[in-house]
Amino acid sequence: MDYWSFGTVIFECICGFRPFLHHMQPVQWISKVKNKGPKDIMAIEDMNGEVRFSTQLPYPNNLSKPLLELVECLLQMLLLWDPALRGGGLDPETNRPHCFTAMHSILNMKVMHVLDMTSAQLHSMILGTEESLHSLQIRLETQTQAHIPPLSQELLQESGMSLDPRWPPAQCLPDGLCGWDSFIVFLFDKSLTKYSGPLTARRLPDSVNFIVRETKTQLPLSALRKVWGEAVSYIRGLKEDYLRLYQGQRAAILSLLRYNSNLTRYKSVLLSQSQQLRAKLAIFKTSIQHDLEQYTKQTDTGISSEKMLKTWQENEKKVDEFMEVADVSRLDDEIVALHSEIVELQRSPFARRQGDVMEQLENKAIELYKQLKAKCKSPDPPHGYSDSSDMVGTIVQMVQNQDRVLKDLYTHLSKILICKRRIVDLFPEVEGAIVKIKASNAEVMQMQLKRQKEFWFLLKIACAQRDSLSPSFTQQSTDSETVSQLLDDNQRYMAQLTSLLQDATQEMEHSVMDQDWSWIQFGAVKVDTQ
Repeated sequence: MDYWSFGTVIFECICGFRPFLHHMQPVQWISKVKNKGPKDIMAIEDMNGEVRFSTQLPYPNNLSKPLLELVECLLQMLLLWDPALRGGGLDPETNRPHCFTAMHSILNMKVMHVLDMTSAQLHSMILGTEESLHSLQIRLETQTQAHIPPLSQELLQESGMSLDPRWPPAQCLPDGLCGWDSFIVFLFDKSLTKYSGPLTARRLPDSVNFIVRETKTQLPLSALRKVWGEAVSYIRGLKEDYLRLYQGQRAAILSLLRYNSNLTRYKSVLLSQSQQLRAKLAIFKTSIQHDLEQYTKQTDTGISSEKMLKTWQENEKKVDEFMEVADVSRLDDEIVALHSEIVELQRSPFARRQGDVMEQLENKAIELYKQLKAKCKSPDPPHGYSDSSDMVGTIVQMVQNQDRVLKDLYTHLSKILICKRRIVDLFPEVEGAIVKIKASNAEVMQMQLKRQKEFWFLLKIACAQRDSLSPSFTQQSTDSETVSQLLDDNQRYMAQLTSLLQDATQEMEHSVMDQDWSWIQFGAVKVDTQ
């Protein structure tokens, strides 16, 4: 296996150029590179023409710190000048070169990238297979700039869901290097609601820092080509830094929406319980008022109980107290106002990605690099030297634009976190109101059952009094019943007598008319003759 070529390919894939003075002729190259140390993995020629060796990968390289150390160790074994020593020698445990053991470790490692949203620092944590979330949080406390304690840490995935403490964090990572390398967890400090910004931009590479300080200095095109390539990488890195922070903001808004969804569910339960309690109280109060009215009417002639009257009056006062418990209008108004603020946060232009200007500046830097590259390849370049005014101007614009968009991002993020804190503060109040309403509901039911028992008790008393009436009262009742019966008999007899008289009268009328009344006529004639 050609270890040297393999190491060179790895280096070029990471950095974008070959490790050892690729622009030199072979004889000159050998005379320079053979002087490298056993752990040197690269050689660069500075602006003054001096060759400097390094045991580390150049900055920037876009490798996380845990992976960077392992890759540098691997390259140190592959890029040894002595061919017999390349590969790191045999590993007695595997009987294979040590470089294969290093590659196996790299391919099997589990790394979780944690972006601290309070400082915009990216922490890469190597995870054990069974390492708990609490163990990870303790390690983060020591590495974060603000030393955030575990109780104040909130680790959100890109979907807005928190890491489940019941499972090892390593189970959240996607399979494969490409999976976990793009997987980011966002760290928030729950004790803070306002994050400061804009944050300091990433550090400039030494060569890029040189052209920024010496903008008008004329440099060879071959040297500028490498420096401008690093400048393009730096500008792209600024854009990626913003995009990661924007992903953190999106995770925060998604987490806020999850909290808001839970609050809405609690609100529905609260309003339902409140309406049920109000309905029961209205019925119970109407019943109590009716009982008091009826009790007042029959007090003089019926049954009276001061204890029962006092209980009913106390129940009427309790109903008024329970009505205050059922009144959840204040909480309802706060939740509705909070919903409106969340909708406004979602509609805000700062809730959308503000990277258009960054992309334009990145494309401009790439175009400048392509133009410089074309000049270097020209067989007869018009000028062998050039300054870096255009590229430095693009870098300055990129840094200024990043400051502006990060300021807007953190202002919007602070509003999101304030709304989330208000929701968290409302949860205990809503839960407490639901508990009070349920307790009041149960007490109203007990009062209703007690009222029913009191009615049954009154019925028992009434029945007992009826069975134990005095004899005089019984005699009076009997006499009154006899008089009534006599009157009824008298009326019945009078009706029968009237009917008999009418029948007799009709019979007499018919019998008189049937008599011979002719003698009356004879007597009349005789009188006339006389």
